[in-house]
Amino acid sequence: MAKLDRLSRDVAFIAELGADADPFMLHIYAALAEKERRLISERTGAALTARKAQGAKLGNRRNAAEAAALGRKVQTAEAEAFAANVLPIIEAIRASGICDLRGLAAALNSRGVRTARGGRWHLSNVKNR
Repeated sequence: MAKLDRLSRDVAFIAELGADADPFMLHIYAALAEKERRLISERTGAALTARKAQGAKLGNRRNAAEAAALGRKVQTAEAEAFAANVLPIIEAIRASGICDLRGLAAALNSRGVRTARGGRWHLSNVKNR
């Protein structure tokens, strides 16, 4: 029940789900979740109003397709730059005799090399490089 607000913030919807739950408690949780949704909406609206009053331009002023294309272009450039930095390390590991994907992942991890998202290497993301 602690994450009931993640499922839905609508009292009527949640009330229909509670076959095994105490109906009274379920309604209380649902009412609290709905109240939280309202408070979040009010805080967001107030923050946007304040930002507008400060002269900030809100929203995406670009064409959505153009913005998506620009985002893909930036992601591609970042991925290529990351790959260019990691590839020499992978080639050095292969030159030392480790050629299987699992071994490459282990060697990258032991050297402290992180993935593009800052995580540990696994067979699947070595394969993708």
